[in-house]
Amino acid sequence: MRSFYEALQEQRWDDHRYYHHSRVNQTLHVLSALSFLTAYVMVFFSPVWAALIGWLVAMTSRQVGHFFFEPKTYDYVNDASHEHKEEIKVGYNLRRKTVLLTIWALSPLPLYFDPTLFGIFEPHTTPAGYLRHVAQIWLFLGLAGLLFRTVQLFFVRDVQTGLVWATKILTDPFHDLKLYHKAPLQLLRGEFFDEPAAEERPA
Repeated sequence: MRSFYEALQEQRWDDHRYYHHSRVNQTLHVLSALSFLTAYVMVFFSPVWAALIGWLVAMTSRQVGHFFFEPKTYDYVNDASHEHKEEIKVGYNLRRKTVLLTIWALSPLPLYFDPTLFGIFEPHTTPAGYLRHVAQIWLFLGLAGLLFRTVQLFFVRDVQTGLVWATKILTDPFHDLKLYHKAPLQLLRGEFFDEPAAEERPA
């Protein structure tokens, strides 16, 4: 079994070379990373605000980049079709992301019709109370999404792959800033795509 660090580096490299060709996507990942880091700090002081920032800003900007700006055509740099990349994606590919984001978008509805959410909450009496409960649902959903895929990988791959993926997800904001902090300036210069060659694998 390879070392944990080597497996982490491989997952990061595959994610970078397969799913981050667009400078717009990279720039949105910078915004997402800064937002996630803000949420990481806020979770110790205000979990509600952490959840709102994490989902409404960090997650939304991140996924907009993947869904709307990443090429879905054949990847000649890596000699791989979009379908192949989706098939071998360790974490949430676009299909899994669609399911997760649909659950997220619909999750406030049960609370609207049942303010107690089946007895979990004290009924809210103000819009701020409703928003606080929605944020708590989103915080739980984020943790559940991370845990679900991690445990799923234990069975469909192996335990190390699941733990490596969870580590990658939690540390992605730091790594994204390291990789893509120049992307906004590169985009302003008219560089719309980054085509990393295999020999340029980051350390």
